[in-house]
Amino acid sequence: MKSFILGEVFVVIVSLLCGCVLSKECTNIPTQLSSHTVRAELLSSKNETWKQQMFSNYHLTPTDESAWANLLPRKKMLKEEEEFNWAMLYRKMKNPGNFTVPGGFLKEVSLHDVRLDPQSLHGVAQQTNLEYLLMLDVDSLVWSFRKTAGLPTPGNPYGGWEAPNIELRGHFVGHYLSASAKMWASTHNDTLKQKMSAVVSALSACQVKMGTGYLSAFPSEQFDRHEAIKPVWAPYYTIHKILAGLLDQHILAENAQAFKMMTWMVDYFYNRVQNVILKYTIQRHWVSLNEEIGGMNDVLYRLYSITRDQKHLLLARLFDKPCFLGVLAVKADDISGFHANTHIPLVIGTQMRYEVTGEPLYKEIGTFFMDIVNSSYSYATGGTSVSEFWSDPMRLADTLQTENEESCTTYNMLKVSRHLFRWTKEMAYADYYERALTNGVLSIQRGRDPGVMIYMLPLGRGDSKARSYHGWGTKFDTFWCCYGTGIESFSKLGDSIYFEEMGKVPRLYIIQYISSSFDWKSGNILLNQKVEPVVSWDVRLQVTLTISLNKTRPGQSSALNLRIPLWTYSNGAKAVLNGQNLPLPAPGNFLSVTRKWNNGDKITLELPISLRTEAIKDDRPAYASVQAILYGPYLLAGLTSGDWDIKTKSPNSLSDWITSIPASYNSQVISLSQNSGNSTFVLAKTNKSITMEKLPEPGTDGAVHATFRLLLKDVNSSLLSAPKDAIGKSVMLEPFDFPGMFVVQQGAEKELGVPDSGVDAGGSSAFHLVQGLDGKPETVSLESESQKGCFVYSGVNYNSGTSIKLSCKSGSSDTGFEEATSFVLNDGISEYHPISFVAKGARRNFVLAPLLSLRDESYTVYFNIQS
Repeated sequence: MKSFILGEVFVVIVSLLCGCVLSKECTNIPTQLSSHTVRAELLSSKNETWKQQMFSNYHLTPTDESAWANLLPRKKMLKEEEEFNWAMLYRKMKNPGNFTVPGGFLKEVSLHDVRLDPQSLHGVAQQTNLEYLLMLDVDSLVWSFRKTAGLPTPGNPYGGWEAPNIELRGHFVGHYLSASAKMWASTHNDTLKQKMSAVVSALSACQVKMGTGYLSAFPSEQFDRHEAIKPVWAPYYTIHKILAGLLDQHILAENAQAFKMMTWMVDYFYNRVQNVILKYTIQRHWVSLNEEIGGMNDVLYRLYSITRDQKHLLLARLFDKPCFLGVLAVKADDISGFHANTHIPLVIGTQMRYEVTGEPLYKEIGTFFMDIVNSSYSYATGGTSVSEFWSDPMRLADTLQTENEESCTTYNMLKVSRHLFRWTKEMAYADYYERALTNGVLSIQRGRDPGVMIYMLPLGRGDSKARSYHGWGTKFDTFWCCYGTGIESFSKLGDSIYFEEMGKVPRLYIIQYISSSFDWKSGNILLNQKVEPVVSWDVRLQVTLTISLNKTRPGQSSALNLRIPLWTYSNGAKAVLNGQNLPLPAPGNFLSVTRKWNNGDKITLELPISLRTEAIKDDRPAYASVQAILYGPYLLAGLTSGDWDIKTKSPNSLSDWITSIPASYNSQVISLSQNSGNSTFVLAKTNKSITMEKLPEPGTDGAVHATFRLLLKDVNSSLLSAPKDAIGKSVMLEPFDFPGMFVVQQGAEKELGVPDSGVDAGGSSAFHLVQGLDGKPETVSLESESQKGCFVYSGVNYNSGTSIKLSCKSGSSDTGFEEATSFVLNDGISEYHPISFVAKGARRNFVLAPLLSLRDESYTVYFNIQS
């Protein structure tokens, strides 16, 4: 091993000193092969011509990594006499030297000590994910591993990216190991513990059967192709997931078998990389890294932090992809065109390198990277990337579409910001974490449907999570990369609420306001955090922290540091300890309270929440009006199929054109249904018409269009406590997603419609709501106020799309007419989210709701706001 290490160091140092590092290649151009989506399609395609064309330029995406000296011209041109000094600077930066391992970082708290409130937004998301993890079958998960090892394969393999013919198979199983370890630490669910232990045991049997330390769902032949620079789909990407999963099983579940398996795997890959370098050159190894390798460097630095084995440190360094990290080392903003999720994990690895070695260059790389991504490449969600790549900096207005924000990138950017916060305690990183978690992570589940998540988060006008290229995934036949990071994200929602700082007086930093409890062993207290659900009609974030003493441990002084977010403001903010007001610092700081705590001590915190707009990251004047609307950390989306124009005289005074929707409105939302044949139909707004449509699923455009707000014409009347309270009164029907517009009559035997805002349709919007003409207790009829005896009429034996008209009753009894004018009065299929607003648009008004609350509905998150 020593000769290998010395040889590797000699090659690197000599090549750097002479300024003639051999040419390396780097996937810094948006090649289609870098996309997981394209790669999956390519491998399943029968079009051999397309395959040949795509693979003909495999790994031929050069960058100026041929020498360190070639990196600096990205910032300035070097004079000839400066070249030697520049090469020596590189040597100084790259040489580990005698750096001191840094200290003073905030310490992560154990997931075992944090419990989410099961009724909270985050608790519900965690439970939904737990249900999915428990659905997955052990035999199906390990099927391809057993097949590769030559063992019997009971059960059936899963599909999607885990199918037996997909080269990336096994990646999700690695994620499952990590997610189940984190979820078990978060819940101590015994069934999950048994299932994840069974997966580890099954994988161990596969590894023992092969006998070399190799473990994967695909044969090692894929690494032969990888090392020969032949087409293959990211084998190290999958290996990283398996290694990380085994390490998490060891750390969080104390599974010694998993750790033994991991270190045996690392020995195997150490030997493979060694053979490549000794047989060819180290440059050949660098070239082979022009494939997505996940966080190989990160997991190996994590391993080194446990073992302190120099072999693990060396192997980690050999996965620090120099052609990308070199650009960041000279602080050049040149990441445009790189495949985002190939490279974010590399930065996370360098952050771990800094933590275990103290090399300051790698601290600077992580800091600079976060700065440029957050300032030039991120959306209002906190997410980044378009069609998996970084676009041009400060040019995001052109990129809004269905394929924005690959979910994996948000998962990894949260890791980058988490490291930086632990190092610096800077509020900007904590605020970023909150924003990206709230909008970029919580938005990817489809409500309470276990195992239904998205790959991309659409941000274009009138887009929908259901109508992106991938749409919603399925429980057992998808397994995209973002399914793997998704199940991890929802298993560790409690890992960044609290951080602790050791010292004579222990300090606890509370950086996320999420209802939860924390057993703070260092501070000898049990902390319960209760966050009142945020609503639009009460513009405060209300948090209560209650202290309980652990009687088995002696009391001591400790400090609580409460984050005062940058999105709040001082006017109206309030903090109280046991009834006594506390002085509050300005937003962007921590409120620190140090004392010897007593049982029952209580801190209450009230932080004003304001609406604000945020311009898209685009420095061209033509796009200055493209802005998102946020309410505290929540990104608001407008329910619209494409309209986005807002014209206001006071764009900076949001209260002039945005108003909250009160809680009482949900008692006024209704749907009107009838049965025809074997189907249930509902009255719905279709463009400007009113039609009968088949009963839609909740959370869809159809559900939105079939929901109306029932308003009393007499504004002085008392509010409705239930829709049936309106029977006998004069009412109007307001389409759910078109506030301020009403269903109007246009005359007898003429169709009902919804005119443009402010347009006089020449009809009346008032109806008299009466008991159903068919005499059934559950039905109602809508009689025209202006034309007595005329009722809203659907017709007989109709189909979807049948237009609704106003039809007048004849003198004699007509059963068909009575049935066609009688509708079951139901609660609305859609309802207003507690955080909902109405925004006045140029041609229509918009209902605004948090992006995280939407499922299949069409929405817009960036508006054209002009004065």
